[in-house]
Amino acid sequence: MSGKYDPNIHNRRSIRLGWYDYSQDGWYFVTMCTQNHACMFGNILNDQMRLNKGGVMVGTWWRKVGGKFPSVRTDEYIIMPNHFHGIVNIVGAAPCGRPITGNNNAYGQPRDESGQPHGVAPTMNNASVQHHGKSRQPRGVAPTLGDIVNWFKTMTTNQYIRGVKQNGWLPFGGKLWQRNYYEHIIRKEEELNHTRQYIAENPLNWRTDEENPDVK
Repeated sequence: MSGKYDPNIHNRRSIRLGWYDYSQDGWYFVTMCTQNHACMFGNILNDQMRLNKGGVMVGTWWRKVGGKFPSVRTDEYIIMPNHFHGIVNIVGAAPCGRPITGNNNAYGQPRDESGQPHGVAPTMNNASVQHHGKSRQPRGVAPTLGDIVNWFKTMTTNQYIRGVKQNGWLPFGGKLWQRNYYEHIIRKEEELNHTRQYIAENPLNWRTDEENPDVK
């Protein structure tokens, strides 16, 4: 498989679709990049990703997503030196902000990184609740893709900061992650398998990856 940018899979320019409800059942390919594309999580050696302690930590939190959000399953993922690819499967979810009591598939409004409709203040009915610095999903409310990504970024950032202070990890300036994230809605099994392959082969394609700081 070519390591060049594939807009049908990588979809780096895709920001939330205004008409799409990102809490409904489905498969999603997400990409998160570090701030300024800094290589924080390890390096590629002999076409394999060698995780540092920060990278290992990122993987640990990704595997905890299903425990935090019972209606979510994680699939293939890869931690790269300065970005993360993963597949999320939301199962048995209800539309964002509504109790899980029916099968209403009404589309939501345009959403920001946290899954909030633009210009709408967070409430118990449409947002995760912040409690002592931790994001908690209200009972009976289906998480959006934005809720999932925001929680993952928050948890990894907080632990990375502890790693810098306590264990001398490579510090970062400002933020660990870029504010936004990139997503692609996976609609067919063939596309799902292709995306899994793309993720698995990411280290092989690092030398031509547009996220590689050494690629001109």
